[in-house]
Amino acid sequence: MSDLFDAMQQEHDKYLKLDEDEILNQLTAEELEQLTLDLEDLDPDNQLLPAGHRQKDQTKKDPTGPLDREKLLEYIEDEAKKLEDEEEFVPYKPGLKRGKVFEAPKKVESALPSANLDPELEDCLNNATEAELTDIAAILGMHTLMNNDQFYSSLEGSDIANKTGFSSMTKCELKVTQVNEPPNPTDVEDTLRRISEDDSTLTKVNLNNIKNIPIHTLKDYAEQMKVNTNVTTLSLSNTRTNDSVAFAIADMLKINRTLKVLNMESNFMTGDGILAILEALVENDVLEELRIDNQRSQFGNKVEKEMTAILEQNTTLKKLGYHFNLQGPRSRVADFIMRNNDLKRRTRVDYNPSSVVSKTYTKK
Repeated sequence: MSDLFDAMQQEHDKYLKLDEDEILNQLTAEELEQLTLDLEDLDPDNQLLPAGHRQKDQTKKDPTGPLDREKLLEYIEDEAKKLEDEEEFVPYKPGLKRGKVFEAPKKVESALPSANLDPELEDCLNNATEAELTDIAAILGMHTLMNNDQFYSSLEGSDIANKTGFSSMTKCELKVTQVNEPPNPTDVEDTLRRISEDDSTLTKVNLNNIKNIPIHTLKDYAEQMKVNTNVTTLSLSNTRTNDSVAFAIADMLKINRTLKVLNMESNFMTGDGILAILEALVENDVLEELRIDNQRSQFGNKVEKEMTAILEQNTTLKKLGYHFNLQGPRSRVADFIMRNNDLKRRTRVDYNPSSVVSKTYTKK
């Protein structure tokens, strides 16, 4: 520390020993003139000062003679006469106002009357600090004064959440949602093997939220499901399924006669893949529930109308997990689903003798 202090002291003493007169004697005339201009205390923004005090005098031309005020005024007047006058659209007439007449703005009185508060409440508001007023204002509706965490903490407890007052700045915070459910424990390869072997104990296949399944593996699932006779539920939600997998699933539905529930929500299928699956349902008379909502791409009005026309030909689908944007297709598909449920009910009544109501006749 002492070495650093000694070095600073030596540097300071070096500048104290300089001889200013010797340095000035070594400067040339041009350098002295530039130094004089740099040392002048000028204020270019002060309009009250004369021009000589607002800018540097850099005129090196010698004056031609003494100032003659009369000749200067004559020269300025002659130059002004050479300029043409601007044409006036409205000719000048004494007493006539030209242009828009100025009207003083009307004072608008406040529509809110003075609030008559309870004396105790008014006393509390007058003695409240800025942080307390900010907290009250944010709770009453000025949510920009605090973020969501501060707002809800103010409602839950009595402590002041925003202690910086009205000068605080709210920032957008990225919320990290906690995953409530554990990861899917399904073994993808082992499940595929059991499907190919037509394991009778395997009736439900759940691959939801497994995002690292290769596309070719999902196609293998669709291929092995063609000959499987035990799996009734297949869930492929949030597995990055695209149109190529959708086409494979459509081919599977044309052959499989066991699958009853198919879940393909939250994936990357487009309208072409969805229409391929629905067209397969025209030949498939077993599938009862289909979920295809929340895809990455929007289908559009044309695709929804085509979906409605295809679903009209199916008579076995009882549940459809998709929200139509158009009111027309939405109501028509709801009617089709109700029709299919009613057909299923009639079939159940016809083939179940216990559900048939028999008539009893009384002897007169």
